[in-house]
Amino acid sequence: MNAEIIAVGSELLLGQIVNSNAQYISEELAGIGVNVYYHTSVGDNPKRLLEAVKVAQGRADLLIFTGGLGPTKDDLTKETIADALGTSLTMDGEALDSIRNYFRKVNRTMTPNNEKQALILQGSDVLKNDHGMAPGMLLIKDGKAYMLLPGPPSEMRPMFSAYGKQAIYALLKKKEIIHSRVLRFFGIGEAQLETELEELIDQQSNPTIAPLAADGEVTLRLTAKHESEDVAGKLLDDVEEEIMKVAGEYFYGYNEDSLVGVGFNLMKEKKLTLSCAESLTGGLFQSQLASLKGASSVLNGGVVCYQDEVKTKVLSVRESTLKTHSAVSEQCAKELAENVRVLLASDIGISFTGVAGPGEHEGHPSGTVWIGLAQDGQPTKAFKLNLAGGRNGNRLRATKFGWHYLIKSLS
Repeated sequence: MNAEIIAVGSELLLGQIVNSNAQYISEELAGIGVNVYYHTSVGDNPKRLLEAVKVAQGRADLLIFTGGLGPTKDDLTKETIADALGTSLTMDGEALDSIRNYFRKVNRTMTPNNEKQALILQGSDVLKNDHGMAPGMLLIKDGKAYMLLPGPPSEMRPMFSAYGKQAIYALLKKKEIIHSRVLRFFGIGEAQLETELEELIDQQSNPTIAPLAADGEVTLRLTAKHESEDVAGKLLDDVEEEIMKVAGEYFYGYNEDSLVGVGFNLMKEKKLTLSCAESLTGGLFQSQLASLKGASSVLNGGVVCYQDEVKTKVLSVRESTLKTHSAVSEQCAKELAENVRVLLASDIGISFTGVAGPGEHEGHPSGTVWIGLAQDGQPTKAFKLNLAGGRNGNRLRATKFGWHYLIKSLS
């Protein structure tokens, strides 16, 4: 079954709200094997909505509409669909009683136009609205399925979850389940990763491989279709094994994992503590860690050492280091990491120093970053980055590289 989601409402086209409904429905349909090939947004205009319906009828088996079921004059979805299908609207008694009960409960007068919300397409199955007034509906007409859902996500989501998805699943002739797995990578660009996996991607059929870049990271979404959950899982395992042979060194986690979450969990498992010396990042690295529940089991503390005077007086960086090599140097990064580890009695010390931008500093161009990593019983390391971006983008990317190097060290 192929579906098209049509969101109705001029506020979508004006940019006043984001169409989160289409994203939610697409994710839910993917889980039951329904393909969504198009998202359409159309304003509160019967003529344009009718045109959108005609286009969708030519390319989809299932048309899902969100919005336009309310009591006002611009809520015309039901009327327009009825006109497009040559059918009529009828009053649903149960929905009307529910609306009347709501107004009695809140002690408000029910205006006549609220009765409009209880109208449904003749011959459709009603989808109860347990969190609002207007019911949804599903109508089968000339081999096509039409589902109408309310626009507010607080009403649409529970309705679709409780009633809509099951109704669609019952229509499927071949009941395949879609299984997805997201692999997360850092330290490699989207173009490079796709080039490395070009042969695998070109040969994909089931599972499919879809690369996606976001915030300096790259993800691969693996998707397998099969009636058997075990078989689908095996298909995903096999293709993941092939991917890891090529790009395993950049892999750090699955699905909703984050760099900070993976690093935090590794330190917890190994019962290690961490302290930070942050010049360039100004406390951003510590803030990311502190946002996680249980951070106190790992984070001993840190020093924001933006000025050189703080580096020397608080963290005991040698003045000769700053004079000879500057604060933006391998030597300074190492001393910061080593000294903050000792100062705060931690197993690991990490440091960030560099030039966030805009403009250069002490002859170093914007985006020059050094990250120091000191661990008890191991040689201190320093990593140089040459980032290209705005000031805060460079700071954020520096923290991600910090987690990346920490994860690799602990792994």
